[in-house]
Amino acid sequence: MILPRLKSINMLNLTILFTILGIISVVVFLRPIHAKDNKQRVMPVEVMVIKKQPVRIWKNFSGRLTAVDFVEIRPQASGHITDVRFKGGQLVNKGDILYVIDSRPYKAAVMKAKADLVTALNRKDLAEKEYSRSKDLIKTKMISQRIYDERSTIKLVAESIVNSAKAQLSQAKINLGYAYVKAPVSGRISRTEVTMGNLVSAGSNAPLLTSIVSNDSIYADFEVDEQTYLRYMQNDSFNKPATQKIPVELRLQSDEIVYKGKIYAFDNRIDPSSGTIRARAVFDNSQGNLLPGMYARMRLGSPTKKNIILLSERAIGTDQNRKFVYVVNRENKTTYREVKLSDSIDGSRVVDFGLKPGEKVVVRGLMRVRPDMLVEPVVVQDASGKNNLVSRS
Repeated sequence: MILPRLKSINMLNLTILFTILGIISVVVFLRPIHAKDNKQRVMPVEVMVIKKQPVRIWKNFSGRLTAVDFVEIRPQASGHITDVRFKGGQLVNKGDILYVIDSRPYKAAVMKAKADLVTALNRKDLAEKEYSRSKDLIKTKMISQRIYDERSTIKLVAESIVNSAKAQLSQAKINLGYAYVKAPVSGRISRTEVTMGNLVSAGSNAPLLTSIVSNDSIYADFEVDEQTYLRYMQNDSFNKPATQKIPVELRLQSDEIVYKGKIYAFDNRIDPSSGTIRARAVFDNSQGNLLPGMYARMRLGSPTKKNIILLSERAIGTDQNRKFVYVVNRENKTTYREVKLSDSIDGSRVVDFGLKPGEKVVVRGLMRVRPDMLVEPVVVQDASGKNNLVSRS
C-alpha cells in the first residue's frame, strides 16, 4: 500500500515540475515578441521643425472705389443747345467740345465790344492830341489853367474808357467761350441729361448736362482698425513717410486679378463709434477696368517684412480659453506647450510666444496625441506640406 502511494506522489510532483518549466519556457519565448510588439506600437506623427521666416503681414478689409476726379458739367451760358458732340460712355480728353449752345448772341456781343473798344481808342487819341496842344499853349499863357485841367482830365477819362472797353471785350469773349461746353478733365463721360434743342440757363439753378470721371487712376476707400493703423504707422521710416511704404492689393468681388497700389492718405481722426480710421489707396486704372462704386476686397500689407514663426491651425489645440501644441523632445516624447497667437495668414497663425526655432511640433493627428507619449516623428516641410504658407512678396 505504501509503495503505490509513494509512486503516485512522485508522479504528481513530476507533473507539477514539468508544468512550471513549460510556463517559464513560454514566458521566456514570448518576451521578445512582446517587446517587438511594443516597439511596433510607437505611433508615427508628422512634425514641423520651427524656424523663423521673413513674412509680410497682410490684413483684409472691404472697400469701395471712388473716382480721383469727378466733374458735373453744367452750362455757364444761357441759350438753346444746338449740338451734342459725344456719346455716353466714351472716353474724352480735356478740352474736347461736348455741347454747343446757340452762340449768335455771344458773337454779337463780342463784335459790339470790339466796336466800343475802337471808339474808345479814337476818343483817347483825340484827348491825347488836345492835351498835347494845351501843354504848349499853357506855357505861353494862350489858354487858361482851367482849360488845361479840363483837357488833362478828358485824357485820363479816355484812358479809363479804353481799359473798360478792353475788359468788356474780354468778358464777351469769355461768354462766347461758355457757349462751347468743354471737358475740364480727361476720362469717361456719362450720358447726356439734356438733348439738342433744349433751352438751358446759367446760374445757381443751371441743369446738369452730364458728368465725367477720370480713369487713369482710381481711389479705394476702406476702414482700418486702430490697432492696425498704429502698428503700421509706427514703422521706422526716416527717408519717406510710412504710408508710402505700405503696399495695398485690390481684388474685385468676382475677379481674381490682383491690382497693386499704395496708400494715398489716412484720415485725420479715429471714428469713436467704430474705432476705425478711413484710409484711401490709389491704383493705376489705365485699362479702365475699375469703375467708381465697385465693391473691392482690400489687403493691407505691413511696411516691412518681419522674421516670425508661422504654424498651421491644424497643429494648434484649444483647452478652454488657451491654445496649445505638442512639442516632441529629444526622447521622442510629446510635451504639452501653451502658446500665444496673433494674426491669421492663409490657414496659419503667427506664434508670438511659446515656441523657439529648432523645436519639433506635431502638425497632424493632434487628437490621437497625449502628453508624454512616445512617438516616431516624421519631419515635413511646413505645417501644410507646401513650400510656402504665405505670400513673401
